[in-house]
Amino acid sequence: MACGFSGSFSSNYMLLKPEEVDIRDLFGILCSSDLEKRKFVDCPENTTENFSRRRIIFVSISVQKFLQSVAKPMASVGSMMEMWLNLWSRTVVLPDKTSANYLSFVGNVDKRVELDKNIKPGDNRYYGALSMMAAKVSYENNAFIETTVRDHWKMEFLGAFDFWNDYQEKATTQAFMFCDKNVDSDMIIVAFRGTEMFDADAWCTDFDISWYELLGMGKVHGGFMKALGLKKNQGWPKEIDHEQTSHNQPHLAYYAIRQKLRDLLQTNDQAKFVLTGHSLGGALSILFASVLALHEEVLLLERLEGVYTFGQPRVGDEKFGKYMEEQLEKYSIPYYRFVYSNDMVPRLPYDDSTLMFKHFGTCLYFNSFYEGKIVSEEPNKNYFSLWAMIPKGINGIWELIRSFLIPYTVGSDYEEGLVLRMMRLIGLVMAGISAHSTQDYVNATRLGNPDVYDHLVEGKKNK
Repeated sequence: MACGFSGSFSSNYMLLKPEEVDIRDLFGILCSSDLEKRKFVDCPENTTENFSRRRIIFVSISVQKFLQSVAKPMASVGSMMEMWLNLWSRTVVLPDKTSANYLSFVGNVDKRVELDKNIKPGDNRYYGALSMMAAKVSYENNAFIETTVRDHWKMEFLGAFDFWNDYQEKATTQAFMFCDKNVDSDMIIVAFRGTEMFDADAWCTDFDISWYELLGMGKVHGGFMKALGLKKNQGWPKEIDHEQTSHNQPHLAYYAIRQKLRDLLQTNDQAKFVLTGHSLGGALSILFASVLALHEEVLLLERLEGVYTFGQPRVGDEKFGKYMEEQLEKYSIPYYRFVYSNDMVPRLPYDDSTLMFKHFGTCLYFNSFYEGKIVSEEPNKNYFSLWAMIPKGINGIWELIRSFLIPYTVGSDYEEGLVLRMMRLIGLVMAGISAHSTQDYVNATRLGNPDVYDHLVEGKKNK
């Protein structure tokens, strides 16, 4: 239905609205190629799609509708599980969810907070390792993040924030910022939080295959743009009036972080910044850079030291990828996309004729021995294939065995707990789930062969 959306910023788009669907209309999309008849789809007039794409829309809407219906019980289960894990592992006193020693589910999977003392500033692995730890810590509460940055990392904490999603009409995007003064130039790190295990809103963002085609850029994943701060019916205006926002409503992520970076960089002409995130957080990191390019934010782009993403899903089509490669080259911005073994998330959404999504940038791929290499695309790029099932199963068995061996072969800092070992068991059936854990990405940045980072050093020399 074309009437619900102002296409002033995008002449070609498909916006899915699961809150407006009914069962009859949902199944109707499988029978008719005319999308504008569906009240839960906003698109230009006379838009038609083949059955393959309509089937994907059907799945996307169905999953989002289901997630919306179970959001509260899902959050309650997650809350109880986190509470039990914190109670079981720490103290007999009822844990406080806002305290600096309370761990999220992700934090209970990998409890490390200290940086690797063997990787110091000047080491070509330094920013990758620091970025991944920041991406991991972003899943925790504000008090935990501040304590980690200030007391454990001895760095300057700049704030942790909840940001508004105009489409979900709630604050569902999180990020934090800190400054590393241990390097030659003050380095500001912006870390976006990824998808939390029991957060239905975040999962809806992932499954929302809405897209917008932005002039000169290409088609971009709508769910991720909404999470970053896309304004409803306005798109990406270069400037917004924060005073028009409700006093009780948090700011939009892109605009608030951009302003904070402007202020920090204008007062310190030596400072630079890095963008990072795991999973959804990785997608938001590279999209943040893309909107800076769209707005021609020259000051920020020239001071962007790099974008480091871990287990990042695809965010746009081939045209968008080419646009971003041109912009990254123009401003000499290194972009490193870390992928561990059989992680499912970097292989989604599909890179095929139905879903059109494409990766770009430098892919650092690490196998289950944490041996790294630079590739144009991770192996088995769309994950699901019959011929890969047996190798994945064998690899899953090895990862489970490795979880018992690694503290003895590498050190106690790499010991895996009960939660992760349970995930390893799930990985015997669905390898892509356990391979997405932050533990393996932290390990890859620390244990990966140093020579794979030579390319990173060359990229920085050209900066």
